[in-house]
Amino acid sequence: MHPPHDHSQCSHTAHGHPAGEDAALHECPAPVVDIDGLTFGYGSEPVLRDVSLKLVPNDLVSIIGPNGGGKTTLLKLLLGLLEPQTGTIRVLGVTPHQARPRIGYTPQHVHLDMQFPVDVIDVVLMGRLGQGRGFGPYSTSDRRFALEALHDVGLADHRARPLSVLSGGQRQRVLIARALASNPELLLLDEPTANLDATAQDDFYALLKRLSERLTVILVSHDMGFVSKFVRTVVCVNRHVCLHPTDEQIVELYGGQFRRVKHDHH
Repeated sequence: MHPPHDHSQCSHTAHGHPAGEDAALHECPAPVVDIDGLTFGYGSEPVLRDVSLKLVPNDLVSIIGPNGGGKTTLLKLLLGLLEPQTGTIRVLGVTPHQARPRIGYTPQHVHLDMQFPVDVIDVVLMGRLGQGRGFGPYSTSDRRFALEALHDVGLADHRARPLSVLSGGQRQRVLIARALASNPELLLLDEPTANLDATAQDDFYALLKRLSERLTVILVSHDMGFVSKFVRTVVCVNRHVCLHPTDEQIVELYGGQFRRVKHDHH
């Protein structure tokens, strides 16, 4: 496990929101995500237009925006599943395709057959597939990474339980553990709390905050009220991209608390 880094003096940049001039005075690590002048569309209509964005390591980032604004498309570009029509994109210092083995990903729609007899540890071990392993049984190393991932999400004691008996929040944690089993440097989550109640959402976001102490977490969500209680950076996507830090103003919402998003106007 890597120790957390303090990047509070490092600048986040997005198109239309340049970093301050004093940023050059601070030595910052290479960005985890570095996008410059990216445009992508399906057919002749751009979904994302002239996107420039940098994200630093060990950040907890929420991507928000309207339906059809390009949120999931941006994730697919980060994964190398789509290629930009113009501009460049680098993830962890290399192309998205090259970075893919170093990325953990949980898609928006995961179809789980609750009638299929599978234990929690079996699901998490699936995250070890494609990690340079050949055919045959899982290795001791595979099982160690899977157990560590379950420990990270607080489900180590559930490893031998059938997946079907878990709650919705617990099953979502199992899917996160499956992504963590590959020992990623970047974790991408598409609408991870869509079917969770408010209490489970709060617990889930607390988990993501802990994980961001050792890797970068980027999640897509519509629920700004709950997400922004923990996130440090908000990426607003609606064809164009704007990036905002969350400020420290805390307000009440649904019995909890969340941060207001700071919108700068230029």
